[in-house]
Amino acid sequence: MRSLYVKFVFITIGIMLFSSVIAFILSNVYYHQKLKPVNDQKNTKIAQSIASFIKNNPDMELNDYLENISDVGYQVYIVDRNGTETYYGASFRDKILSTISIESVLSGDIYHGMLNFPNKTFVTGFFANELKNTIGVPLKFEDKDYALFIRPDIKLLFNEMHFLFAWILILSITLSIVLVVFSTKYLIKPIAKLTHATKLLASGQFHVDLSVTRKDELGQLTASFLSMAKKLEQMEDVRREFISNISHDIQSPLSNIKGYTNLLENKTLSDDDRNKYISVINGEIKRLSILTKQLLLLASLDRDENILKKKIFNLGSQLRELVSHYQWLINEKEIMLSYSIPDIEICGDPSLLNNVWDNLFSNAIKYNKQNGSIDISVTEKDKVITVTFEDTGIGMKQKELKRIFDRFYRADMARTRTVEGTGLGLSIVDNIVKLHCGHITVNSKEGEGSTFIVVIPLLH
Repeated sequence: MRSLYVKFVFITIGIMLFSSVIAFILSNVYYHQKLKPVNDQKNTKIAQSIASFIKNNPDMELNDYLENISDVGYQVYIVDRNGTETYYGASFRDKILSTISIESVLSGDIYHGMLNFPNKTFVTGFFANELKNTIGVPLKFEDKDYALFIRPDIKLLFNEMHFLFAWILILSITLSIVLVVFSTKYLIKPIAKLTHATKLLASGQFHVDLSVTRKDELGQLTASFLSMAKKLEQMEDVRREFISNISHDIQSPLSNIKGYTNLLENKTLSDDDRNKYISVINGEIKRLSILTKQLLLLASLDRDENILKKKIFNLGSQLRELVSHYQWLINEKEIMLSYSIPDIEICGDPSLLNNVWDNLFSNAIKYNKQNGSIDISVTEKDKVITVTFEDTGIGMKQKELKRIFDRFYRADMARTRTVEGTGLGLSIVDNIVKLHCGHITVNSKEGEGSTFIVVIPLLH
């Protein structure tokens, strides 16, 4: 028994060290063979989209736009044919870049510095803060040719990850060795079962067979493992549904941008209409940026972060502007829209509340019928404001009403499979309304429509 104990200790420690070396080697091979081309391709698309946006907006302030790009988290280097160069964002550690590479980009070629970055003994290519480790694309602005080079600024992220991984590695190895040395006799059998169950779980088999008979910490671990396996199975289903429907929260502004872009193609437009459409498009682009933060918003709510930025604003103006953004889609679906929206001042976070109205209004449109109707009303009574969205859409079953504010939940897919969505919208709505000390109620009947009623104090 003692020899088996010693053998197990040394084999386990040897496996840990051997697996660390193999993982180190495989991580390098995987990075250079798989991740490096993917990273190069992804950043190439980003660089091309930046250049395309600049080309399609000749009236923009180039310097301000590139400053914004750097604020998002990119290092930018731009140079013209006269050799005039400008840097944006964090400084490059190494600014050496061959003249041939610059001339090639100025001539219309794409510079794949990330893909062609020299192989190293560690996955440093992703983190190397060098000008030659960038993506270069041609850029034309105000009839001048430029070469635009970008790369993600991940210096701070790398430092944090490096520190975190170092501590995780040290603690994992230390604790593993201590536990193996002192607990092998007692733990070897149940750990072997847990190891086998873990492999099954990793392969996607969530129904693992483990008996929970122990009353100690290992018994609790076994029970927690079974609970985790069940939750992972649920999360896997959620993940698949989420990926298939991720466009829900960004589709609305994209559709608006597309709709007004199509309107701009009309050469008979007046200057006033054209400026108005451009203004709406710019507004939707800004709103799209806000919508992409919805998941982070839910995470912030879970952490009870102070995310509210309250101020006094005109709720009526906000709702009327939202209606104007969706006017083209309402006309397209031939929906009859009626509303009673007086000018009411309210104290709250205008950005978050706009998210509430946008979700409710876009849902009323998406789930409505052709030639249906939508009615929006705003009333004030006893220092409380009530906003109502009533539609003649497909409605919901009573059992569905109990879960519509659950994250990732979507109503009967047989009726809504043609409507894109993530199931996050109403959960966000519910959380934001509660943040404003309000509440939301729903009245709905299948086949006849739904009514969402939001009640919020004017001042809180």
